[in-house]
Amino acid sequence: MGVKIFQGWKALKGKGQSMGFALSCFIECHTGRREAARGEAGRQCCSRKGCRTEVWGMNQVNYQRELDKIIDALERGMAEPPSLFLHSCCAPCSSYVLEYLRTYFRITVFYFNPNISLEEEYRKRVAEQKRLIAAYNEEGETGSGFPIVVAEGDYEPERFFEMAKGLENCPEGGERCFGCFELRLRETAARGREGCFDYFATTLTISPLKNARKINEIGKALSQEYGIAWLPSDFKKKDGYKRSIELSARYGLYRQDYCGCTYSRR
Repeated sequence: MGVKIFQGWKALKGKGQSMGFALSCFIECHTGRREAARGEAGRQCCSRKGCRTEVWGMNQVNYQRELDKIIDALERGMAEPPSLFLHSCCAPCSSYVLEYLRTYFRITVFYFNPNISLEEEYRKRVAEQKRLIAAYNEEGETGSGFPIVVAEGDYEPERFFEMAKGLENCPEGGERCFGCFELRLRETAARGREGCFDYFATTLTISPLKNARKINEIGKALSQEYGIAWLPSDFKKKDGYKRSIELSARYGLYRQDYCGCTYSRR
């Protein structure tokens, strides 16, 4: 299977696609189409009038399994590690994700979170992110994974409030949150494409409070729009969330008690 994937990647790569985009397309066509079809078949909309909630049965897509397939293909066929432009919501959530992925990817962490209120809180979270990455890189000098780069985006809370107009009273986990996911991932996809990265992804799926299916759907749509491969994930799987708590304790990370925006503090 690894040789077949490698040959397919080479064919797509020759047409000008990035390594990550070509590999993801090839794997999806050869190993993921049937699962995706089952996932769509498993979707049912809630019958209550005016409710936009989608109820999923047992046939939903397993995004951790999709990630496992990509990593397996990389281990089998790729001579060089691909580059990953990873959006991070905070240091605690990124702790496990970086530990997990840095063996397979050359990672640049993109800290772009205009949703965070107030600026003092934003600066505190940025500092923790940089401190964690510095610690990981220091440990990495002994051979545990590739060096990690950090790129800080602009702090532009006005972009978040513009997106949230009319959605101020939505409950946590609803349409306002979906718009926030899209805002941050769109910037990540655009910057990742500009930087010629192979993949883009986010740490958001590690949270038990975040809708991993919706995040992956947004990521896949942006992947097609910007021409950069989306790295599917559900990082809470395989005890990822539990591991992030352990790593946060080990490194003494600041764990905030709200997601970030002013509405999540209510």
